[in-house]
Amino acid sequence: MADLFTIEDLRLSLPDMTKKPLLGQAPRIDILKGLSFTLPKGEILGIVGGSGSGKSTLGRAMVRLLEPTGGRILFDGQDITHLDEDGLRPLRRRFQMIFQDPMSSLNPRHRVGQIIAAPLSLHGFADVPARVMDALDHVGLSRGFANRYPHELSGGQRQRVGIARAIALRPEFILADEIVSGLDVSSQAQVLNLLEGLVQELGLTLAFISHDLSVIRRLCSRVLVLYQGEIVENAATAEVFDAPKAAYTRELLDAIPLPDPDQVWT
Repeated sequence: MADLFTIEDLRLSLPDMTKKPLLGQAPRIDILKGLSFTLPKGEILGIVGGSGSGKSTLGRAMVRLLEPTGGRILFDGQDITHLDEDGLRPLRRRFQMIFQDPMSSLNPRHRVGQIIAAPLSLHGFADVPARVMDALDHVGLSRGFANRYPHELSGGQRQRVGIARAIALRPEFILADEIVSGLDVSSQAQVLNLLEGLVQELGLTLAFISHDLSVIRRLCSRVLVLYQGEIVENAATAEVFDAPKAAYTRELLDAIPLPDPDQVWT
């Protein structure tokens, strides 16, 4: 299987605003420290790590919401590391992001249909109303939801709208950042089952960021474990859970109860 992403020695630093002097620039903090890995087409990659590990920063760098300070990001063979917005514009529809909190990422003044239609119109798609309805069908929401506002929906329904907005563009890659962390167990299971089905049906590649190892175990085929901006584990999911090589991975596994995923996610 060909690689959709190739990450080479990726580095990213950000200003430490807690130490900004009265004059001059704030010192910079190294968030990502030379990460290298590949993401094959069609794979579901889990990215896990504690708070401050750099997992969300990595995801945002991959879809170029953040610009790296070193290394390279190749997307389908194209170097996108330092592309400006004009260069990124034609690529934006090919990689999409689903955010953790749908209430903050869905415009509360717009109906669901408008929310899904907005990126379609931005990228010049034809037959926008039909594509909106098709996206609702794919995420298991009736077409009547197009006329509802976000505040009228449950948390799971709002997250489905976020997924519908992303897949409406028919991207090749989706980044999902902690998207089930605010949902109850039943809603989590439904969203995970939906994502798994969409990956297969639409031929998507997915990077799934989560602090919940039971979710990672249920969904992902491979796991990337980050610790203080470095990769400490990169292996198949079964290998990471059954025979972790890094001490930090063992700490994560020991610290979080892991119920039998076959019993929980049914």
